[in-house]
Formats: sequence, structure tokens, C-alpha cells
Amino acid sequence: MDAERSVLVIDRSEDTREVLKTALERSGLRVYAASRGRRGAEMAHTHHPDLIVLDLEVDDSPPEVLEALADQATQGETALVMIGSLGCRTPFLPPGEFVSKPYHYGPLIRRIEELLSATGQAVSRGTQGRR
Repeated sequence: MDAERSVLVIDRSEDTREVLKTALERSGLRVYAASRGRRGAEMAHTHHPDLIVLDLEVDDSPPEVLEALADQATQGETALVMIGSLGCRTPFLPPGEFVSKPYHYGPLIRRIEELLSATGQAVSRGTQGRR
């Protein structure tokens, strides 16, 4: 793998964080995870991930926290995938991918890989752990 690419997963569900972390690490990505919006914003600022997966229902963080994450995605080379129910969409959401709940992990992981590839961050598709 040339340069280590990274994804930040901000999701309230420990199961979701673990499934995405495991699958994306198998694709050769470094994965950071947070269960709260504020912690996710701190990690995004520190690690500058190539892609952020953001559960819009992550917690009761003020809108400014989610806006800060969205700003980072729109100002740099960071791709953004937002996950939530259709009712949680709010006016401040930037252009980006929106995945409606409920969703399946397989298509979400493939879409993350496609977005990273489209931004010049090709994911090396390792075969370890695949059946």
C-alpha cells in the first residue's frame, strides 16, 4: 500500500463502528471511530481522514458540531457519507452522499471504496479475510 488512507466513522452504534472498522481495515484503510459528535470532530481535526462516515443521529450535539464536520468535508479533500433516517435531514447538510436507514453494510462499504477511488484515493482490495 502506497500511502495510508483513512476513514473516520462517527456512529452511535458500537456494532456499526466495529463492522465498518473491520471491513475497511481489511481493505487496507486506517479507521478511526467515535461514538459522539464532539469526539468525532476532534478526531477529524487531528487525523484529517480521507473520508468521514457520519451518523446524523449520533447524539444530541449542537448543530455546530455536525456543521464543523460537514465544513471539513467541503473545504478539503475529505469525502463525506451521511447516514440517517430521511426525517433527520436538516438544511445545513452539505452536498455529499446520503445513505438512508435502514441500510446494508455491503453496499455502504462498496460506496465508501468507490468514493475514495474517485478522489484519487484508490483502495487496495486485499483478499485477507474474504470468503
